[in-house]
Amino acid sequence: MAKKPKLTHKQKRQVSSNRKKRLSSKDTFSDDEQLGESRAGVVIGRFGKHADVEESSGVITKCHIRRTVDSVVCGDRVEFRPGKDASQSVNGIIELVHDRDSVLTRPDFYDGVKPIAANIDQIIIVSSVLPALSLNIIDRYLVASEDVRITPIILLNKVELLDETSRKEVNQQLDMYRDIGYQVMLTSCKTGEGIDELTGLLKDKISVFVGQSGVGKSSIVNQLLPDADEAIGEISDNSGLGQHTTTAAKLLHFPQGGDLIDSPGVREFALWHLPVESITNGFVEFRDYVGGCKFRDCKHLDDPGCLIRQAAEQGEIDMLRYDSYHKILASMLENRPNRVIPL
Repeated sequence: MAKKPKLTHKQKRQVSSNRKKRLSSKDTFSDDEQLGESRAGVVIGRFGKHADVEESSGVITKCHIRRTVDSVVCGDRVEFRPGKDASQSVNGIIELVHDRDSVLTRPDFYDGVKPIAANIDQIIIVSSVLPALSLNIIDRYLVASEDVRITPIILLNKVELLDETSRKEVNQQLDMYRDIGYQVMLTSCKTGEGIDELTGLLKDKISVFVGQSGVGKSSIVNQLLPDADEAIGEISDNSGLGQHTTTAAKLLHFPQGGDLIDSPGVREFALWHLPVESITNGFVEFRDYVGGCKFRDCKHLDDPGCLIRQAAEQGEIDMLRYDSYHKILASMLENRPNRVIPL
């Protein structure tokens, strides 16, 4: 199947101009007799070249996406026109996407930085004690959250597997995040611990769960929304990692209010597309020291006059976070593609 041709800069400018005209016009494409009047909706599912759009009344229409629409993801507020022939399986077309309040993105080796969810209020970083608690992976998600300026919340799942001693040790590790202002939650789908608190946290918010496969994201969704019937993957005996279970992006509604966006694109975030400055700024406790080092090109290692290293040595910055920062930078150099990635 041929790839969709990319638009030129001139075509993109024309699309932008047409988009503004459509936003200010109540009657668009009035010459298209196969389509009804323009309506407002929210994208609740994205499947290849099609998207499910839900109106405020709850009516859902499966829509094509016009070629002039740059991207459509779950959470997008859109204008669409339903088709007049209700017998068609795809019975509408998305005309335009309204400006996003926030957008979660990920880098792609072929297409540059791609949006994967829109208009999100908070990112729930799900980790667990099985397959293993990785603070460095939590740090990666925190950097990604800070870069897109969406509030992150750290959630440790499967805490029923901890005995009293190991639970105390894990809590001491997580205190590192509490001390710098992040909210941390502990949950168990087996005992129900923390589920009521999480339910209250998600109320009237648009949230997205991120985290490695196998940490229990689908199990948590099933606890919160029993009718969702999310598939649950098993842990591999060989790798100790979970199997991917989410195959298509979708937006789920909570009965108490609020939405959850579940997408295969948020299983992990690569960071190689970000400049070093964004990584540094993503460590919130570094910000008071940024710009104060002796040299402007300070690498924050053994550079003379480095305030960040000095703060870590003096205990003002947790040494685990300081080491994690440099691990992230090292991995970026290893994984960064050789060619320029379009933003």
